[in-house]
Amino acid sequence: MQITSRFTIAIHSIALIECNKDMKVTSNIIAGSTNVNPVIVRGVLSQLKEAGIIHSRQGASGITLARPLDQITFYDIYKAVDSVKDEGLFHFHEHPNPDCPVGRNIHAATDSRLTQIQTTMENEMKQIKLSDVVSDVQMNIKEGN
Repeated sequence: MQITSRFTIAIHSIALIECNKDMKVTSNIIAGSTNVNPVIVRGVLSQLKEAGIIHSRQGASGITLARPLDQITFYDIYKAVDSVKDEGLFHFHEHPNPDCPVGRNIHAATDSRLTQIQTTMENEMKQIKLSDVVSDVQMNIKEGN
């Protein structure tokens, strides 16, 4: 199962907000930068707002960050935009054949390992801060990329 594109749209949006904090950033500006339908962008922004990552008010000063970049991690965004539903990163086929020796035992042999993989990934995501991403974006901009 893939993590949805809402995750990368959210990261892109936060980087754009930070890199343009001297101007009014709107969902339409973000949609233009991400090249994603504004309705999808507004949905992602709504999730980020609900998670306390951004501030936005219609017709006001645009979208701003609710907390410093070094206090926002990939994990925060991952959880905010529901990148993975409650069943977890790996969605197991639901009804292995109990009459088959492999089907009868596959969950016992794999479930804890799949949970371990997801936990490891999430722990790594907690170490990656948006300040690092924005710093790299700004450096590439300065270099003319």
